[in-house]
Amino acid sequence: MPTSAAPTASTSPLSHHEVLSDDGTRLRAWTNDPQGTRGGPTVLLCNGLGTNPFAWPAFLADDCTIRVVSWNHRGTGGSARPADPRRCGIEEFVEDALSVMDHFGIDKAVLVGWSMGVNTMFELVARHPERVSGLFAVAGVPGDTFRTMLGPLRLPHPLARALTVNLARVGKVLGPALTPISTRLPVGTRAIALLSHSGFMLPVQDPQAAARAVREFLTTPLGWYFHMALRSSEHARVSLRSIDVPVAFVAGRWDLLAGARDMASAAARIDDATYVELDGSHFLNLEHPERVHELLLELLARAS
Repeated sequence: MPTSAAPTASTSPLSHHEVLSDDGTRLRAWTNDPQGTRGGPTVLLCNGLGTNPFAWPAFLADDCTIRVVSWNHRGTGGSARPADPRRCGIEEFVEDALSVMDHFGIDKAVLVGWSMGVNTMFELVARHPERVSGLFAVAGVPGDTFRTMLGPLRLPHPLARALTVNLARVGKVLGPALTPISTRLPVGTRAIALLSHSGFMLPVQDPQAAARAVREFLTTPLGWYFHMALRSSEHARVSLRSIDVPVAFVAGRWDLLAGARDMASAAARIDDATYVELDGSHFLNLEHPERVHELLLELLARAS
């Protein structure tokens, strides 16, 4: 059942729902349309690992006509951890996505994926093509994500994968010691300004919305986050041969977490897929929210 609406960076409320996945894990799902008044198409958002609705300010705007349905990953944002701690990889996220679709009565939808959520949506369409009418991939690749990281550095894929997986292992080990610090960091517009000039993220359109998104992200214990990242790193590339729905890729030229050249290569292997590269980082939905939203509307028109 829906809980009370939570405040957002805009005046539009969210409503949250409790959903049980197939293995009994309790998920906290959400929608930007608690009153059912948006009237536009419905999309299922496969969000970035451990992220939250506030990373998508365009979806929370009053004039957004798209109904968005999504959920918080296992062990994050009010969703429970699974009884078996290994059940927190891409395959389980696909199970969760289907459970959320069923809860909201969605038989078929366009999937929006960001970051590791792109892995999730491509795995979902590979397993259940009858549930998918289109794919919108933002800053993510169809599997084996870690080999595409550090793209602007032009490292060989095996080296990039080895470096990033080992960094995640270190993060998992140090996570319990670092979490008491990360959860207390004073994240405001000044912190976002510093982060926006780090190279990891570029300047964002709405610093307050970005600060809210980062604060929510940091509520997840770092050890658990890197545990999920390592499980997700085991997800292999998805075959693109059988995909016959409209597909759009939106890449960031300076993205350190999902290589633009690998996204372009994936787009080239899908008939009629579109590819747009923006002057941004991994956080295109915060840096270029209006342009990303326009591109989604174009994909929705194709899918309809």
